[in-house]
Amino acid sequence: MFTGIIEETGTLCEMKKGTVSAQVRIRCQKVLKGTKVGDSIAVNGICLTVTSLAEDGFTADVMAETMRRSSLSELKMPGLVNLERAMAADGRFGGHIVSGHIDGTGQITMIRQEENAVWYTIAAKEHLLRYIVEKGSVALDGISLTVAEVNEKEFQVSVIPHTRQETALAQKRPGSMINIECDMIGKYVEKLLSGEDGRSRKSRITESFLMEHGFC
Repeated sequence: MFTGIIEETGTLCEMKKGTVSAQVRIRCQKVLKGTKVGDSIAVNGICLTVTSLAEDGFTADVMAETMRRSSLSELKMPGLVNLERAMAADGRFGGHIVSGHIDGTGQITMIRQEENAVWYTIAAKEHLLRYIVEKGSVALDGISLTVAEVNEKEFQVSVIPHTRQETALAQKRPGSMINIECDMIGKYVEKLLSGEDGRSRKSRITESFLMEHGFC
């Protein structure tokens, strides 16, 4: 599990592509501390398993499903990537619950400055937008951010200077693809409220039920 608080920006320096999968090599320093082969590191929000370690970085395998769901295959080399080690049990929970399992990608359609903040507008498909709510949390390339506005086609986030400086977000331009992980709580709630056929169950909580139990 991750928190969406980026620890370091590393450099994607090699990507060996197979037919539908890949192996990547990331140059970095900070996230290597305490890391062992088999540990998880989020790369642009994608949970990857470390397969080998060196003094200046690590390698990881990327399976076909991850290549299809994420923007990893579109990254140019050398390119900056956001890195976060899996959360330690004694760590501070500074962001929100991030699994490192990408739901899909969005496209940045507009970037605008507003005094010390920068607004990013991201267009996304309906199946992603249904889980994105105003003032809720979303992970973009692994960065925990708060949704400022949302409509049927896109949503917006406002980013402080520190976040831009400490992540690879500053390199993004209109037209850039970005990884999206929606808040998993919304997905679990939807699943629990659905029947076996995936259709929503009719709620048994009605106004009369609430009044009967003293809630109105």
